[in-house]
Amino acid sequence: MATLEIQGKTFEVDGDGFLTDPSIWNEDVAKLFAEADGITELNDKHWAIIKIIRDNFEEKGNAPMVRTICKETGLKLKDIYELFPLGPARGACRVAGLPKPDGCV
Repeated sequence: MATLEIQGKTFEVDGDGFLTDPSIWNEDVAKLFAEADGITELNDKHWAIIKIIRDNFEEKGNAPMVRTICKETGLKLKDIYELFPLGPARGACRVAGLPKPDGCV
């Protein structure tokens, strides 16, 4: 199993840098992963996306479709890419502490 060290904290991750244990996620972990992805500050729009992703994961066991994120936040796909430059799956789901979503290459 791979590990990722961010600011002196070590996390077990898969080969793509996603947490292997989503239960250890919290807001501080999100901030660390965001910073590692080049996001200097998480604003209300970031947190709205993260909340939708986390809620969907806790309810259904997987990440929501991008359409759902756009619909529930009122953001367009390009807005999500501006907030999470690595995209909704690789960026937002990683910051939200989810395992790598199916279909994410």
